[in-house]
This record gives sequence, C-alpha cells and structure tokens, in this order.
Amino acid sequence: MYKFSYAEIVEESGDESRARERQALDHAIELMTLAEARGVHSLEAQNAIDYVQKLWGFFIKDLTDAANQLPEQLRADLVSIGLWILRESDAILNDRVTSFAGLIEINRVIRDGLQ
Repeated sequence: MYKFSYAEIVEESGDESRARERQALDHAIELMTLAEARGVHSLEAQNAIDYVQKLWGFFIKDLTDAANQLPEQLRADLVSIGLWILRESDAILNDRVTSFAGLIEINRVIRDGLQ
C-alpha cells in the first residue's frame, strides 16, 4: 500500500496543473504564430483568437476564485495581464492591431514563468 502525505499530493497536483497550463499556453503560442504568418484576416487568426480568449477567460475565472491559493498580488497582476490579452485580441478582430507579436511575447513570458 502506498502512503503519501497531503503536502506531497498537493505539490504533485500543482506540478501537474502547471504542466497543463504550460501545454495550453504552448498551443496558444503555436496557433498565434501560425496566424501571424497567415495574416490577421485568416481562418487561423480567428482560431487563434477564439482559443486565446477562451484560455484567458478560464485563467481569469480561476484567478478570481476565492479558493485560488496564489498570492493576492500575483493573482491581481495575472488578471490584469489576462484582461490586456483579451483587449489586444479584440483589437486584432477590429483591425486596430495588425500583429500577434505582442500577444505571442506575453504568452511566452507567462508560460516560461510556470516552470
């Protein structure tokens, strides 16, 4: 029979969660990189924006949940970044921004911080 401490299980669960978040951000970056190559009016751009908005909507919902155990200031900072990502992706949809470069860079920084 295996015996694990609660702390070990929670730590492993956190590691698994961060790995899933990294994978989701990797996928977003791949989609946006392809969209950047194909242009902001392409089907790939629409797919990238849809995915990024859903992903960051999920992140923001999780970050604003009272049960989230990240430090309050970090959560607030990440929510602010998430809101910027949503606004920037809307700006691409509305032809106010013509590149995914900023979105790609910010998502890379966040992804790299999960390691």
